[in-house]
Amino acid sequence: MERLSDDSLKFLTSSVNLEGTGKIFKTPALFKFCEAFVPTLLRSFTNIHFKGLENVPMNGAVIFSGNHLSNLDPFIKILASQRPIHFLAKEGHFQKQPNRFIMKNTGQIETFRKSGGKDALARAFDVLDQGLCLGIFPEGTRSRKNSPPYLQSGKTGIARIAARFPKVPVVPICINGSREVMPPGKKLLRFWKRVNVTVGNPITFEDWIMNENGGDMDNEKITEIQALDGERRDEIFRKLYRNFTNQLMETIRSMGAP
Repeated sequence: MERLSDDSLKFLTSSVNLEGTGKIFKTPALFKFCEAFVPTLLRSFTNIHFKGLENVPMNGAVIFSGNHLSNLDPFIKILASQRPIHFLAKEGHFQKQPNRFIMKNTGQIETFRKSGGKDALARAFDVLDQGLCLGIFPEGTRSRKNSPPYLQSGKTGIARIAARFPKVPVVPICINGSREVMPPGKKLLRFWKRVNVTVGNPITFEDWIMNENGGDMDNEKITEIQALDGERRDEIFRKLYRNFTNQLMETIRSMGAP
C-alpha cells in the first residue's frame, strides 16, 4: 500500500496550526509511583472486565479516546492502558483541594473553556512530542443524559491532534457500566457493579486519511488541495476533521458504548 510522502505529511501537520509550548513534559514521579501499585489494588476490589488489552501499544506516543459516563472513567482508562495517561480536563477539576493536588501531581492538563482550549492543546502537543500517552474524551464532558443512549457527538479537537501527529495511534476505548458504579451527583461508589471495558484497534490519522472509507486521500489529492486558496483548504480540512471524529464516535458506539 502506498504511503503518504514526506511532503504530504508535512502539509497535513502544518495545516493543523498547532504547536507545543516549548516546555518539556514529564510524567510526575507521584503518577509513576501510583501507576506501579494502585492498579493492582483497584483490580482487587472492583468488578471491571477488560477485552482487547492486546490492542494497547506499550511503547511510544498514544492517544486514548473514549466515551465519558462517570468521573471514574479516567481511572478505568489508565487501568486499561497499563501506562500513565495525561488527560485534557476541565478547569473545575483543578479548583479545589485535594482534586487540584491530584490533578497537578499526575500531570493532567487544565482546559479553560471560556478562553478556548488552545493552551491545553499546545500542552497536549508536548505530551505526544515526548512519546507519552494523551487521554481525550471527544464528547468534551461527561454525559448529562438521564437515559440511554448516553453517547454524545464528539468535538473535533481529537481529529486536529491526530492530524498533527499522523503516525501516532489513536486507541478507542469503550466503557460500559461506570455510570452504575458512580452515578452522577452521587458520592457512594458501588464497586460491586460490573464494568465492561473494550479496547479497540488503533488507527493513525495517516491510515485513516488514505482509507477509502475514511478520508479517501492520496498524495495526488493532497497535492491538489495544496494548490487551493486558504479558505477552500480550510473548509476541506474542517470536513475531514469532522468525519474523522464522527467515525471515531461511531466506532466507540459500535463497541458497546451505551
